[in-house]
Amino acid sequence: MLKLQVNNESDRLHSVILGTATRNGPIPQANEAYDPKSLEHILQGTYPQEADMVNELNAFENVLKRYAVQVYRPEIIEDLNQIFTRDIGFVIEDKFIKSNILPDRAEEWNAIQYLIKEIPADKLITAPEDIHMEGGDVLLWNDHIFVGTYKGDDYASYNTARTNMKGVEFIRDLFPKKEVKEFNLIKSMTNPRANALHLDCCFQPVGKDKAIVFPGGFIDQEDYQYLEDLFGLENLFQITADEMYQMFSNVFSIAPDVVVSEKQFTRLNNWLREQGFTVEEIPYHEIGKQEGLLRCSTLPLMRG
Repeated sequence: MLKLQVNNESDRLHSVILGTATRNGPIPQANEAYDPKSLEHILQGTYPQEADMVNELNAFENVLKRYAVQVYRPEIIEDLNQIFTRDIGFVIEDKFIKSNILPDRAEEWNAIQYLIKEIPADKLITAPEDIHMEGGDVLLWNDHIFVGTYKGDDYASYNTARTNMKGVEFIRDLFPKKEVKEFNLIKSMTNPRANALHLDCCFQPVGKDKAIVFPGGFIDQEDYQYLEDLFGLENLFQITADEMYQMFSNVFSIAPDVVVSEKQFTRLNNWLREQGFTVEEIPYHEIGKQEGLLRCSTLPLMRG
């Protein structure tokens, strides 16, 4: 049986599913883009090459293994983008919750079936189809569960709206003892600097009491104020719209004092070191062109 336990974003990591870019398929057409940043790079002719993305994921895997993390990879499905495993499921406490993702991406679930079969039936949670949620919108902080959503009446018209309020309520019902706080995120189909695809694109806790946040990522400024009140202004690293575009908040914690970050994030990496973190810098810029970065390409199974 597969051991599951995740209570926050930074406890010592023991096992994780890391995405793969092997046989990733051709560069998408513009009408196949899932997000405005991918669309931008498709139109500019700068969409990432498979070889570069494979190298970046291998660099990530090497760091994880150096810290004795058990790294699982999806089985290869030809011509399928399988980089962003965070979207297909997530673990809260000892439960694995299957995401209801975009229909075009449903096949990604099949690639981790060899692991899903090792999860006890009572620990595997599947939601009804009208309940939308993806792992990038669900962040854990001990007694808190932070969930990104979009509350607009035009939710269905946004390909970038991935978790609905039914998803928030589903998580709230599953974990009644947790403080579940939803955040109404900015969404755009055309402007990647005005689009928080998931909550982890504009916010993420690091360490025991700190967080990275883009205050402009929230439609309701009281949502940002909630985080400032909870963490304390002195514990927040505030990023700009351009830094959100670069995915500064989408780093990944191996332990309370170890963070994997993109090597070009100089301002953030210096701040993290000033706070006492060990920063493992790797190249991840090419993968970032798809509006996803380090946290997006991981699905932690066991922390603690």
